[in-house]
Amino acid sequence: MNPIETFNWGLIGPGGIAHRFAAAVNGLPGARLQAVLARDAQRGATFARQWAREGTAVPTVHTELQALLADPSVQAVYIATPHDSHARLASACLRAGKPVLCEKPLTPTLAQTHALIELSATHRVFLMEALWSRFLPVYDQVAQWLRSGTIGAVRTVQSSFCFNLPFDAQHRVFNPQLAGGAMLDIGIYNLALTRFMLESSLGACPEPERIVASGTLASTGVDQRVGGTLVFPGGVIAQWVCGFDATSDNALVVNGEHGSIRLPMRFWEGTRAVLALKDRAEVVCEAPFRINGFEGEVEEAMHCIGAGQLESPRMPHAETLALARWNHEVLRQLGVRYPFE
Repeated sequence: MNPIETFNWGLIGPGGIAHRFAAAVNGLPGARLQAVLARDAQRGATFARQWAREGTAVPTVHTELQALLADPSVQAVYIATPHDSHARLASACLRAGKPVLCEKPLTPTLAQTHALIELSATHRVFLMEALWSRFLPVYDQVAQWLRSGTIGAVRTVQSSFCFNLPFDAQHRVFNPQLAGGAMLDIGIYNLALTRFMLESSLGACPEPERIVASGTLASTGVDQRVGGTLVFPGGVIAQWVCGFDATSDNALVVNGEHGSIRLPMRFWEGTRAVLALKDRAEVVCEAPFRINGFEGEVEEAMHCIGAGQLESPRMPHAETLALARWNHEVLRQLGVRYPFE
């Protein structure tokens, strides 16, 4: 996409994460927030005024989906609603010919994910799961270390993503009606970045020979804490833990035959990676965000849409399906089922 062109985004769901997206859009040359869809007009108007770019009109606020989809100035739609509505909203966008960047997980279920990807192909409209971590600069350096064999063959990947959140049955992460649960909300990062490490090391992430998961369910029936192990061909093992009722170092480490690579804190939004090799000084990579971390996925979506692509080569549909398969199996083992399945 020519950087002097204007790319107009529509946004559905002006909640917490949408602010980060809007800030990234406003920081990118040529990108702007054109329209906002909100159930509450006043809330939508407040959001729109906050993220109006200087010298441009305040984004249009819609309270009906069809009005947003009929807006010819909207070139693509970012979906930031609770998980349960992703499939319905993305489907409507694709049928209307609007390219979609949808927050992770693309949908809560494997069947819905298959259906959306098929719809993207049928209507020939771009669709991408917004898994922003894969576009962070620090992961470019980690991938380079792994591709070059710096730590030798990968043996294990370990990660944790836990924080203590007081239980509230109505909160979206504990509410089964909204597709709550630790795996869909935060565990997806453990799985996605495990896949990224093996893909970078091996050229492609193999399917695990075994997935073994266990955990604790909240009283609402969604997963509150999950730990698991993935066993891959050749004996490579990945372990993860995620949860809303504990604290952890929230780090990710890849152990190889000659050394390790560690993202020491908040790995899903990491800006620091440490390469440790035997009898050598550690190498530290500091890779800060250019804006707030969301800029990479936004740029990728705009580039792919401008090029007429249906999917991102950096976050392809096959990757989204693989994540959905793994999540599906973990939730099956835990006995988690959603009322809309």
